[in-house]
Amino acid sequence: MSGEIVDNRGRGTAGWSWPSVHPEGRKFALIAAGLSAGAAVMAWETFAWPLAFLTLGILAFFRDPVRVTPRDDRSVFAPADGLITQIQKVAPPRELCADDGSGVRGLPDAPVTRISIFMSVFDVHINRSPIAGTVRRVIYIPGKFLNADLDKASEENERQHFLVERTDGVQVGFTQIAGLVARRIVPFAKGGDIVALGQRIGLIRFGSRVDVYLPAGTEPKVLMGQKTVAGETVLAEIGQAPMIEGVAQ
Repeated sequence: MSGEIVDNRGRGTAGWSWPSVHPEGRKFALIAAGLSAGAAVMAWETFAWPLAFLTLGILAFFRDPVRVTPRDDRSVFAPADGLITQIQKVAPPRELCADDGSGVRGLPDAPVTRISIFMSVFDVHINRSPIAGTVRRVIYIPGKFLNADLDKASEENERQHFLVERTDGVQVGFTQIAGLVARRIVPFAKGGDIVALGQRIGLIRFGSRVDVYLPAGTEPKVLMGQKTVAGETVLAEIGQAPMIEGVAQ
């Protein structure tokens, strides 16, 4: 199904299939499987079974399912699977605002809406671009490994900023933030790359968070506590600021 054109008039096909495993995780699964097999050969069942379950866990963590992303130039889509834990008005990170000498403008240094998506170890950890456009900045910053659900994780944890600009000049910034057990942020895109809406742009190992900075004058169409699906959940419609209420039930 990957790459197939579908529409809301019934064109295309749909069917369940096992998700593929991203290459970044295959080496870890092979190591765990090899250790499990070795322990089984040595009749060390105490180690063989836990290692076998570890292998399955690694395969599940690095799963990379196909997603269907609408071709919609009005919307900002979720870059990550997970739980919306924060919606706040904050100034964007200075790395996304400051003049970097490239001649390309950054985000305005004024408060905008930030949506924080927390990814548990059970969520898909492949991150996707929330809009289509050109990657203007990719900035990696080393830091701590605090609980990614904490507000100060946005400023103190290891993180990686992305700035994507559409052809009409609209910019969306987002940040991959390492968490308590995450120890590596892996980018798939670099500055100057042209990315499609919903294209895979990176992953974070093993439990983390993604912050999205909406354009000025844009408010979220999602609520606190809502689950998101990367590349499919609409976070906001650019230039729209609706008041939305929901009921937890």
